Amino acid sequence: MEMADQRAENNVVSGQPQNSIADFDPPKKPKTKKFAVACAVLASMTSILLGYDIGVMSGASLFIKENLNISDVQVEVLNGTLNIYSLIGSALAGKTSDWIGRRYTIVLAGTIFFIGALLMGFAPNYAFLMFGRFIAGVGVGYALMIAPVYTAEISPASFRGFLTSFPEVFVNVGILLGYVSNFALAKLPIHLNWRIMLGIGAIPSVFLALGVLAMPESPRWLVMQGRLGDAKRVLNKTSSSEEESQLRLDEIKEAAGIPKDSKDEVVQVSKRSQGEGIWKELLLRPTPAVRHILIAALGIHFFQQLSGTDSVVLYSPRIFEKAGITSYNDKLLATVAVGFVKTIAILVATFQVDRFGRRILLLSSVGGMVVSFTLLGVGLTVVDQSHSKVPWAVGLCIAMVLFIVAFFSIGLGPITWVYSSEIFPLQLRAQGCSMGVAVNRVTSGVISMTFISLYKAITIGGAFFLYAGIAALSWVFFYTLYPETQGRSLEDMEVLFGKYHKWREANAMLNKTNQVDHGLGDDNKAQIH
Repeated sequence: MEMADQRAENNVVSGQPQNSIADFDPPKKPKTKKFAVACAVLASMTSILLGYDIGVMSGASLFIKENLNISDVQVEVLNGTLNIYSLIGSALAGKTSDWIGRRYTIVLAGTIFFIGALLMGFAPNYAFLMFGRFIAGVGVGYALMIAPVYTAEISPASFRGFLTSFPEVFVNVGILLGYVSNFALAKLPIHLNWRIMLGIGAIPSVFLALGVLAMPESPRWLVMQGRLGDAKRVLNKTSSSEEESQLRLDEIKEAAGIPKDSKDEVVQVSKRSQGEGIWKELLLRPTPAVRHILIAALGIHFFQQLSGTDSVVLYSPRIFEKAGITSYNDKLLATVAVGFVKTIAILVATFQVDRFGRRILLLSSVGGMVVSFTLLGVGLTVVDQSHSKVPWAVGLCIAMVLFIVAFFSIGLGPITWVYSSEIFPLQLRAQGCSMGVAVNRVTSGVISMTFISLYKAITIGGAFFLYAGIAALSWVFFYTLYPETQGRSLEDMEVLFGKYHKWREANAMLNKTNQVDHGLGDDNKAQIH
């Protein structure tokens, strides 16, 4: 009895007034967080498929051009059309994920990409290769839309930014793997090397599809199906406490039009909650908040790609060639350095996004890109105009390529996906995110399919001066219209948005409301806002 009393006293000292709470709460928090992290990692790993394709095509296209004897325009089309094809996947993904669930949609994405990668690997000619890219593109579209949605829906608000930046992390890991594959396989016979580079992209999709089956379904999707009991069990596993789990469930029920006091395992959900009239609410009759959210989500996807970073990533061997690096080996080795820097930068951003917030990382990132694009344009113009090698200009070009991908990856890269997946209301999230992916892929396709023609028309330096101007315009757009969403619950967003450039007023009002609602003793509820 004395030992029990002593243990109780120790627990009180550690801040836990009850013996049972002291015994069970400390190990519980990291355990539930680890489970949510594991789910986010598995879902986000589908983004490796897109990253690998982008990275591997930067080098493979050099060998494809030589082996299949195709023109620069055909290379542009080959590189860029996967983004256009992915529109089909992202357009279907919203409805598909509402129908079969977020989890099985991820499995479907991996399966489609697997088929496409095999077809590309066995392609005997350019036409067959393009067909393989069509299939792979549909799979990429599915993966790009569903991974951020699932991750946002399973993550508590306290570390949602950390988890929803995972898809962009794995895009970068995929790009690095693609670059390494280029470098490692470049010395094989030219009729084999690019086919192996493309074909081995099928391998990770098998493991991803199987791994995803071990994940739970999204609690928000379960509520939309009326499966409250299943949703509660998932929330218990992915929340830091019982109280937080219940608060998250109540918020989701309210957003889905289900009474908060409903305790049934399964309930009937209104037709509106099952997706009817969503497009009208999103496009034809949006509230001021939804209109602002739509502009913000589509705008950040548009400027992420229009700023031209995809050209740097996809055509880095050509950029290094223009800077004065001539051998295949040196160009591909420099490209591996690009992938390495990009991956390190995205890892830094992932651990800082919930510490510094979305806005400061986004604006710092885009500001750095403006300067780096401008200096890259200067370096390439000097090299282009000189008849002899200019070592300082070559060094400047290499450094600025590395700085561009680093600045992109600490802000604009991951925050595009974090932001667009967390700001849509529950009813509109799947369709809204699929629209964002559609804008992202179309813009990326246009940039990818025009870069060679663009630099031939206005010089390689001129192309990067143009990208610097676009990035500067995007900085003004983000500064004006984008509120800070750090720590807000997904259901707070409709209050935060709707005032456009006067969003700070809504932010102050929300802070005041939360202080009144939470009071002094309601720490658990405050945690998730």
